[in-house]
Amino acid sequence: MRRTRIVATIGPASDSDEVLLELVKAGVDVFRLSFAHGDIPSGIALLRRVRAIAPDLAIMVDIPGPKIRAGSFGTTPIVLTIGDNIELVEAFGEASTNERIAVERDNILAQLKEGDRIHIGDGGVSLQVLTTGKSTTARVTSGGAVMGKPGLSLPSSILNDRLPTEDDRARLEALKSESFEILAVSFVRSAFDMVSVRTVLSRDDVMMMAKIETGEGVENLDEIIAVSDAIMVARGDLGVRMPIEEVPHLQKLIVRHGVRYARPVVVATQMLESMTHAQVPTRAEVTDVANAVLDGASAVMLSGETAIGDDPVGTVITMDRIVRRAEESFDYQKWGAGLGVQKIVGTGTQSTRITAAITGAAWRAAMEEKAVAIVACTRSGMTARAISRFRPPMPIIAITPSESTARQLRSSWGVQEVYLSPLTDIDDLCDFAVAQIKASGLAHSGDPIVIMAGSASGGAQITDTVRMVIVP
Repeated sequence: MRRTRIVATIGPASDSDEVLLELVKAGVDVFRLSFAHGDIPSGIALLRRVRAIAPDLAIMVDIPGPKIRAGSFGTTPIVLTIGDNIELVEAFGEASTNERIAVERDNILAQLKEGDRIHIGDGGVSLQVLTTGKSTTARVTSGGAVMGKPGLSLPSSILNDRLPTEDDRARLEALKSESFEILAVSFVRSAFDMVSVRTVLSRDDVMMMAKIETGEGVENLDEIIAVSDAIMVARGDLGVRMPIEEVPHLQKLIVRHGVRYARPVVVATQMLESMTHAQVPTRAEVTDVANAVLDGASAVMLSGETAIGDDPVGTVITMDRIVRRAEESFDYQKWGAGLGVQKIVGTGTQSTRITAAITGAAWRAAMEEKAVAIVACTRSGMTARAISRFRPPMPIIAITPSESTARQLRSSWGVQEVYLSPLTDIDDLCDFAVAQIKASGLAHSGDPIVIMAGSASGGAQITDTVRMVIVP
């Protein structure tokens, strides 16, 4: 059983029905759709098609925020060579070349100054502004190959957009009636950004994921996590905007903080980058993926590797192998024992505080008695995510009456099976859980199972009871 989730980005290389089905078979848990590319109707059409093909998986929709993109370089890599001069023009829908880059943002080039640096994509290719005014030119200071529509990272001093941007608002309006589980919000700098986006979307059934990719996001990490449902360590832009040597340490910090709040945390960008065109990853990439697992990440994400890569399915299979091997070396006992008290927003709600206490007791009981499974009866998924933060070595089984919650839990570490049940009586839930786990082969007669549920006195909305059940 693989506990760490795999997120795969859908793009031209993987958007056919055949490849999508193969990706599901290969082990993808969450499909990511970037709404930064293409028009809104095309994005909605793809979303509906992915939902029809993979009805049980979670779908993450990623909105661009104040991201600035270049016009398309096409599907064949174009090399930008150190020392070459390139003209920058504001244009939409135009192609970019090694001599002229279309910048898809109005009134942005006029704010550049001589000497400013521009990073393309994840920062491997960089430019330095030479002239501004009637004509904006830049020199390539760090060369390399580019393709597709990469992002352009400009000085943060000229990017003051509040979230959601006007482009984001248009996408959020179109998404209000669509079926998806997670909304990833780009360039989150404060709690206010997340609250604003949540207000515009106006949906309680969608998890809000904050992408941490700016210095301000790191500085305001706790307040952002407190108002978010999930977190992404977006290492691409984070590595451009922060000293590159800080990224590994920030990754560990963000993962740890997110998990202590019982939030799923995704580690993203360049995980198996070389497999965009190579058949095998580099040794450094394999180590990177394994370290993300050992850091406690809930999920690891593939971007260009599956969106525009030569072998999206093979890349997912490779990711699966690396993750499984890393999990064999994960110190489950040490992680749970050293996690500390769950962080709760402010004074927290009564149900959150009770759930935190109950899941802590359930983890200790399961570890001491070597339970074969932990069962979380949950409506919103909060109980399953709260026990997941302990990273227990035994499977976490969720029982929920909500199909949406069942799909959302595909982003949570270690939730192996999700059963739908309308039952509310705790005794009936316990009987149902034991029967399902025994039928699956996870448990046999005499095995202990830990079950968390709401009691009749506490109400179905509060997980206030933990039981140890011996399989008959």
